[in-house]
Amino acid sequence: MNAEQLRMARAALKWSVRDLAEKSGITANTISRIENGSDTRTSTVACLKRTLEDGGVVFIPENGGGAGVRLARS
Repeated sequence: MNAEQLRMARAALKWSVRDLAEKSGITANTISRIENGSDTRTSTVACLKRTLEDGGVVFIPENGGGAGVRLARS
């Protein structure tokens, strides 16, 4: 998951940075720094990805058009 996917996933779920922070246990400042391109620990990214997936996001791998996200079908 990259910074752009993180922003897209949050937007798809209509979650603010604070919403994601509360659900993941990662501080809002850390999430904002990641979204702005700062390096972070692999474990932090994994936690955020898992939280977003639990919320209903599916991460789409690179397929020539760039990596992306979508909401899971209900």
